[in-house]
Amino acid sequence: MDRMIYTALTAMNAAMDRQRTVANNLANASTPGFRQEIFAVTPATLKDGSLEARAMARGNVRGADLTAARVAPTGNPLDVALEGQALLAFQAPDRQGEVYSRRGDLRVGASGVIENGEGLAVLGEGGTPITVPPGFSITIAADGAVLARDPASPGTPAEQIERLRLVNPEGSPLAKGIDSYLKVPTRNGGTGVLPPDLNARLTPGALEQSNVQTADTLVQMIEAQRAFEQRAQIIATAGELDEASSGLLTMR
Repeated sequence: MDRMIYTALTAMNAAMDRQRTVANNLANASTPGFRQEIFAVTPATLKDGSLEARAMARGNVRGADLTAARVAPTGNPLDVALEGQALLAFQAPDRQGEVYSRRGDLRVGASGVIENGEGLAVLGEGGTPITVPPGFSITIAADGAVLARDPASPGTPAEQIERLRLVNPEGSPLAKGIDSYLKVPTRNGGTGVLPPDLNARLTPGALEQSNVQTADTLVQMIEAQRAFEQRAQIIATAGELDEASSGLLTMR
């Protein structure tokens, strides 16, 4: 009885984690460049010598679905849609290392640093945030070059001040954090960096949409909720069986 309850309880926890993952995907269905999270449940058995003691279910986010999404033109010169498998590097929220995303809704912040819609600083080829000269107009070329033009000198051509740090994730392990950004995990629990992709291209004036399919995600939410209810019913049934067996023991 204890084994059945324990197994059902761990399965309930996995179902709850799956609901959180699906809810996060659904909440980011309109976030530019978002890559939906992939959730996986792995059965595990605890053994004491040759005896199987308990079975349990472990659920966690396995990674991100990197399938390309639809690209929509915006006309904004700072919006960029990455082509192929390229990723854009940002300074991590804690400013320790770098994180990666396909989100390309860029802007110049109040401090003159180029950032995305969530306020994360965009990194240049040197690995530091890109700072724009005050008052300069900015455009981004198809190779990721950041071009700045002084409005006071309309006849002068735009000059390259930096290049977006575009990286290639092929062959590298990627993990998705709770902040929805991709990272390179290391053995010591830290984060690594991806190699630059000098051949990466992007489409200026456009944004890649989220690859979350709303209808499919809603179905996944219903399935996760039903799975939770089924496990809860198993625990209730185990309680009823326990009461019935206790009643048998008290019969004279």
